[in-house]
Amino acid sequence: MNEILQKIILGIIQGLTEFLPVSSSGHLEIAKALIGADQLREDSLMTTIVLHFGTALATIVVFWKDIRQLLVDIFLRRTSESIRFAVAILVSMIPAVVVGLAFENQINGMFSGQLLLVGFCLLVTGGLLLLADRATTTHKKVTLFNGFLIGIAQMVAILPGISRSGSTISASVLLGIDREKAARFSFLMVIPLIFGKIAQDFLFNDVVIQEGASIPLLIGFATSFVVGIWACRWMIRMVKQSKLYYFTIYCVVAGIFAISLHYLL
Repeated sequence: MNEILQKIILGIIQGLTEFLPVSSSGHLEIAKALIGADQLREDSLMTTIVLHFGTALATIVVFWKDIRQLLVDIFLRRTSESIRFAVAILVSMIPAVVVGLAFENQINGMFSGQLLLVGFCLLVTGGLLLLADRATTTHKKVTLFNGFLIGIAQMVAILPGISRSGSTISASVLLGIDREKAARFSFLMVIPLIFGKIAQDFLFNDVVIQEGASIPLLIGFATSFVVGIWACRWMIRMVKQSKLYYFTIYCVVAGIFAISLHYLL
């Protein structure tokens, strides 16, 4: 496959699945099975970093006003609510960081042709979305305790096939948090984790740009960034309108497909 076309496809997948509750890691495993692991070049780690950087920047663009206001409120100590929200984001990171660091090797082992695991996890994601879609709408705010519980949902989403946005938004809604606030918190809480993971990869892994890969990587970055902005805004509208069941159907179909693929290959 042409290198530029490959990066465009991966950029679209990353941009969509990072924000839509369908599991980017699960789709990557399915893509590996379909195109063959040998098609993935040795610069796959750099590709992953660049594409995640694109969606992280997309999140910042979409929520720039919220982030700017939050930073101003914290710096000037204008509202205690802004400070609690920021601390809740930090608290939500704890479960995923602890588990990610303690079981890094075991986690990496789950991302190697585990289509059966992906399939069942996609079915679980579909179930979570169905529960959240049917939950009663309330207008609770994010608390430190709720932030920690949502962080546990984010930790579980380390499993390939469990959607990070799907699990955290579902957990938020099931805890009674306002749907718009749930989506906002879910997307903002991942920004520190993404940049932290990028920094870890650059500092502790042998990350290099292969010769001739700069242009394809740049195109992949741009694709994930643009598609990510669109997907993030669309997802917020879907959550507010209580239309997560569309993604429930998709996750169930994708889960069955992954399980079938496991037995066919």
